[in-house]
Amino acid sequence: MKELGERPAPAPEEHRDEPDEGGGVRWWSPRFLSDAADQRALLIWFLSHVGVLIYTYLAGPGRTTDPFVNRLTRWDAENFIAIADYGYDGPPGMQDSAKLPAFFPGMALLIRLLRPVVHDGRVATLLISLVASAVVAVALSRLAESYATGSGKFAVAALFLSPFGVFLYSGYSEALFLALALSAWLLARRGRWEDAALCATGAVSVRVSGLFLVLGMLVMFLVAENGRRAPQGWQRLPWLALPGVPMVLYVTYHWTRTGDWLAYNTVQDQFWGRHAVWPWEAFLNTWNMSDDVATLTTSYYEEIISAAVLLTLAVCLAVRRRWPELAYITPQVLSFLTLSSFYMSIGRGSLTWFPLWVAIGVAGVRRPWVWYTSMAIMIPVMAINVGNFTTGAWIG
Repeated sequence: MKELGERPAPAPEEHRDEPDEGGGVRWWSPRFLSDAADQRALLIWFLSHVGVLIYTYLAGPGRTTDPFVNRLTRWDAENFIAIADYGYDGPPGMQDSAKLPAFFPGMALLIRLLRPVVHDGRVATLLISLVASAVVAVALSRLAESYATGSGKFAVAALFLSPFGVFLYSGYSEALFLALALSAWLLARRGRWEDAALCATGAVSVRVSGLFLVLGMLVMFLVAENGRRAPQGWQRLPWLALPGVPMVLYVTYHWTRTGDWLAYNTVQDQFWGRHAVWPWEAFLNTWNMSDDVATLTTSYYEEIISAAVLLTLAVCLAVRRRWPELAYITPQVLSFLTLSSFYMSIGRGSLTWFPLWVAIGVAGVRRPWVWYTSMAIMIPVMAINVGNFTTGAWIG
């Protein structure tokens, strides 16, 4: 793989319709999906969705009587719908409405915007994830292809068939965040900093991880040839302040409601036990909790393995001096491993570690055995998690 700050290799001839500053077809070009790599990415997206829907249907009998749509719109999806319909005070009678500030408004705003057309909030969340995940497939493929030709299909397959891939198909915000984050990263690599900043602004409105994305983009701007070193490069730097706007507005809004500038952190601690601890405390707490509830034992082990993968990824990025990606991943290491009393949602968070999926994609071209081994491990775990999540078992 190239060093992070390097300019992507020129796109193949079929990409060069209305090229942008970094090569490649513009997003609005009529030939946007004419490239074979894009088509393969969308084929993987389509077939994986069909497979998950079939499996969701087959996993239901004997395990759940919930309506089909409800199986893919549990927990967080219900919270997004509550915010969309009633705001952060929640619907009347909601016992734990105080937890809602833990959910950023981007997903809920989209649900609300779709209300005149899609009256069922659960269906709206699924449609958002469906469209967003299609963008994810194309953007991830293009990002991987910029490192190694032919790696796009491997990266996309790895992501969509990853252990926690079910959250890309459900009414959660991972697909929407990734669609914006990957687009921002890809645009930044192509030197289109204004467009990248706009996408990153959307990402921040969806998940707090958007701030980590902006940090990575800032480092990319400092080290890339098409960043500060480009003609009039420093004039583009102020654009990278734009993604901070939704965060400032969000914090200020909840201060006006609660009088607490740190309302997001407060409810994270109150409802999920997320507060600063030593790294070994978080690990030991998770290990000790793994035997408390038999049905959650596998989930806690998956969280521990995910934490190990995250640490390994960070070390590899540091060794290979991939500074922008490291700047994006390091805050997640600190957040997941030290700002929670036990490991929670690390596995689900793995979906947003796009440097990992790019690396696996490149391995599919350069070291096929690594890719096949990864898939042999991940696919069975994904099947278990799809079955568990859609039948009401917590998996992160």
